Amino acid sequence: MLTLQEQRDLREKVALDEISVSIAKDIYWKDLKDGTRSWQTQDWKQRRETFLKDKCEICNGSGILTIQHLSHPRKYNDYENEITRKYISELTDSTFIIQKSIFLDHIIKNYDYSPVPLCPKCQSRKPNKRVKKELKFLCTKCHFEFNETTSLSAEKLVDIFYEKKDSIEIKNKCFVSKDKWKNQHNLKEIHYWLLRTGTKASNFAKIEKEAFLLYLDENIKYIEFDDTITACKKCASNYDLKNIELCPNCKLFYKGTQYPTCIQCLPEDKRKSALEKVEFGKQMNEMHKNLGID
Repeated sequence: MLTLQEQRDLREKVALDEISVSIAKDIYWKDLKDGTRSWQTQDWKQRRETFLKDKCEICNGSGILTIQHLSHPRKYNDYENEITRKYISELTDSTFIIQKSIFLDHIIKNYDYSPVPLCPKCQSRKPNKRVKKELKFLCTKCHFEFNETTSLSAEKLVDIFYEKKDSIEIKNKCFVSKDKWKNQHNLKEIHYWLLRTGTKASNFAKIEKEAFLLYLDENIKYIEFDDTITACKKCASNYDLKNIELCPNCKLFYKGTQYPTCIQCLPEDKRKSALEKVEFGKQMNEMHKNLGID
């Protein structure tokens, strides 16, 4: 596992294009593949001793103390997806549009079209199919009876998509991918994924570099002990496993880490409402347990 300084140096080399992202990834992830983690390194242990305070910053207790991270780095793919979405958003904001002919060719090549049946008279969607009547279909909108439905062609749907992207006709997931997954998509989804694929292909180097730099930034922040506190073993366990911590006001009751105080420290009206919700939740859980659906 790279030391803090080695990670800083690696980030600088990537930022200055002194080293390729692919090589930097191999250097950074080499030890991770072997199972080595940052907190197992001598570099971490030495800096940990100078960082730890004498008491837990949550409960003021002593005993076994540890470094409690209040935030954690995400996976590299999360950063890559984030940067990719940024590039797609920039194209969308600039009213970028894939050429209609290219879009249609992509659909024909990669999707099977299963059109929505329509009434031949009023074009109402999905008329009722009958079994015992001589005429097989009845339109519930115009009450027209008929034997054969009509439908819009894929080409017509694409025309509608380019004319009016919020039209109800293009919201139907009537295109099935020809790959083994057989995913059902509508035109807006197909357009997005085609745009995403093209964006990643044309901006691959930029996206990869920006994503890896963000990934390094967050991991350096993590091993620098930024956004961390000193916590006892009990408080650290409650924080990580149960997502709760001791209330900073009363130091008696626990609260969810997303809330500023415990229920007991809330104003009277809010405390009463919160307790009622808790009691209702307990009753629902008990009912589910008795019904065997917990």
